[in-house]
Amino acid sequence: MLRTTWILAALLLIGSSPVLAARGPLPPPPPPNHADAPSPARPVPWSRLDPDTRRMLAPMRPRWDRMSPRHQQHLLRRAERWKHLSPERRERIRERIARWERMTPEQRREARANHRRYEHMSPQERRALHHAYERFQSMSPQQRDKLRREWRRMTPEQRKRWMHDHPPSSGGR
Repeated sequence: MLRTTWILAALLLIGSSPVLAARGPLPPPPPPNHADAPSPARPVPWSRLDPDTRRMLAPMRPRWDRMSPRHQQHLLRRAERWKHLSPERRERIRERIARWERMTPEQRREARANHRRYEHMSPQERRALHHAYERFQSMSPQQRDKLRREWRRMTPEQRKRWMHDHPPSSGGR
């Protein structure tokens, strides 16, 4: 299992998966601030949204009326949460969204698959992965590019050998 974990770690690191770009979970959504919150079973008319929420969700306006009530509620919860994020956190999220939009469909499928693998890791495996990611991020851009090029040329056996020869340093969180 450890060997699989390190292979996965390398794949995530080399691909710079958006999964690891987040530095922790989002804060819990704040409690609703108005008593007449729409029911999840009913559609939410665009006209009932407050001006700030409309501004945040403006890109969704053309599709809003065709969305399921559940999807509308999901977006409303995210918009409410967004209002309470720090400017730094908002900027990190914007950067991740922009990176996601630049990905090809294949890269997105790979990122989703990596995320599913990450969700099924043990806490120890996640710590090891985070540690390896931090090591990768501490390299210069030239070192990272060189490692990526080398990694792409390696056979699976060479990658296993590389992972064995470059174990994570002791320590961690």
